[in-house]
Amino acid sequence: MEGFTSFFNSQSASRNRWSYDSLKNFRQISPLVQIHLKQVYLTLCCALVASAAGVYLHILWNIGGLLTTLACMGSMVWLLSTHPYQEQKRVALLMVAALFEGASVGTLIKAAIDFDPSIVIGAFVGCAVVFGCFSAAAMVARRREYLYLGGLLSSGVSLLCWLQLASSIFGGSMALFKFELYLGLLVFVGYIVVDTQEIIEKAHLGDLDYVKHALTLFTDFVAVFVRILIIMLKNATEKEEEKKKKRRD
Repeated sequence: MEGFTSFFNSQSASRNRWSYDSLKNFRQISPLVQIHLKQVYLTLCCALVASAAGVYLHILWNIGGLLTTLACMGSMVWLLSTHPYQEQKRVALLMVAALFEGASVGTLIKAAIDFDPSIVIGAFVGCAVVFGCFSAAAMVARRREYLYLGGLLSSGVSLLCWLQLASSIFGGSMALFKFELYLGLLVFVGYIVVDTQEIIEKAHLGDLDYVKHALTLFTDFVAVFVRILIIMLKNATEKEEEKKKKRRD
């Protein structure tokens, strides 16, 4: 009995030590990398503000569509092909890309606002919480611990592309749409963790391109936000339809 008690106490102590050590894992990030991460997340916040401005412009003048999507992709390609020393130009290109991205997503956001504005607020808050939690988990975890998930997530993206192609050719059911939606959400949430650790690892190796890293996290954020918004909007419309049926009955 005493042996069992001592074993239990040692296991409890090891668990407490592990949790305490895990909280100190921020020490694995050097001060230079910490400054780099601050720049990345500050730039990400500015990009989100620019994206919100794009949504507002779409609501005012209905500018979102295929042209803004192509302009967003063109701005991203231009940013990635610009030399890192042209810092101001690359930051401006990131803001332009975020603006066009917001205008492109503006159609979906406007539909949600017309239905219930609280859905947009809930989706954004939920996305921000998910993004913050998984980014913090990637920072607290040991270095390179989640990088192996990159191959698995790439397979998930490939599966999503094939499902999209099959549904466009043969037609898709509602069950397939839900599967694509939740699988895509799971994949891009995983990318938040992988991309955060990859950014930290690249920064440790001397890659301090905070504009490119902010662009990576921005695309992850938008991908998660859009899917959460679609899920919440779909659930709200289904509940509204059920209420209408009950009133008719």
